[in-house]
Amino acid sequence: MEFPDTRPRRLRQNASIRALVQENWLTPNDLLAPVFVMQGKGLKEEISSMPNYFRFSIDLAVKEVKELYSMGIKGVMLFVKVADELKDNAGTEAINPRGLMQTAITEIKDACPEMLVFSDVAMDPYSSLGHDGIVQDGKILNDDTCEILGEMAITHAQAGADFIAPSDMMDGRIGFIREVLDEEGYEDTGILAYSAKYASCFYGPFRDALDSAPVDVKNVPTDKKTYQMNPGNSKVALQEMELDISEGADIIMVKPALSYLDIISIAKQNFNTPIAAYQVSGEYSMIHAAAQKGWLDYDSTVLETTLSIKRAGADMIATYFTRDLIRLID
Repeated sequence: MEFPDTRPRRLRQNASIRALVQENWLTPNDLLAPVFVMQGKGLKEEISSMPNYFRFSIDLAVKEVKELYSMGIKGVMLFVKVADELKDNAGTEAINPRGLMQTAITEIKDACPEMLVFSDVAMDPYSSLGHDGIVQDGKILNDDTCEILGEMAITHAQAGADFIAPSDMMDGRIGFIREVLDEEGYEDTGILAYSAKYASCFYGPFRDALDSAPVDVKNVPTDKKTYQMNPGNSKVALQEMELDISEGADIIMVKPALSYLDIISIAKQNFNTPIAAYQVSGEYSMIHAAAQKGWLDYDSTVLETTLSIKRAGADMIATYFTRDLIRLID
């Protein structure tokens, strides 16, 4: 038997050569940290379905953001848990210039101006029905919802957000938001578009965190499949991303990340626009659950799964593992 002249194992013999030829690395500059904000003062609540992840009142959210910046994180994604009495089907509280999101943006930017703030623009935290749009006769209204999203975006820009991050998947909302921002003099405010957001089963813990799941009442859809994407499709992801880029998106996002690595790769191959990926709450929680059972090594799994997202083509990764990744990278 003849043995091969080419032996790939020569480049795997020890840690030093493996490091020299490694193609992809994670750094703090790859990471965006989601931050959940709630009403109150001096409050920090663990999210029951997301071990070691918390909701913060604004004062403690400010402290959290400053700590994240000191660790090398350059961007946070803000989400708010709105009191039930402030919710309705029209997203009225969403456009309150002194609302929870708007106040949080201002206080965080005042305390840590170097940190980039990506503000969530969607109706579901404010909706009494748990949807990303206005519900009428069993349908989610597209254009009427875009009007609300545009108003939300203006209040976030006024509060100091660096990037507006529409997560709703309404048709045409990127172009509409870009137009209204420019008309109001916020042409430097960027847009991170959730361009390929799938109707995924991995969002459950996030909806617990914000109490934003669709409600089960008559004439209200119990899922988001009429606007979020079908997990069986990939071609439409290209269409969605191309549309958002043409409408003015500065960054496009694929969500979730792990089950959609192929979509991240397709985006990387087809577009020059920076690509974000969201390692979502269900991915976070299932790794924690498996590690707690002793079925997986926590640190190794966190590193491998996040590195796979980078390898697939993501330029930035929104992840709940941010603090652990910084520790592991160091």
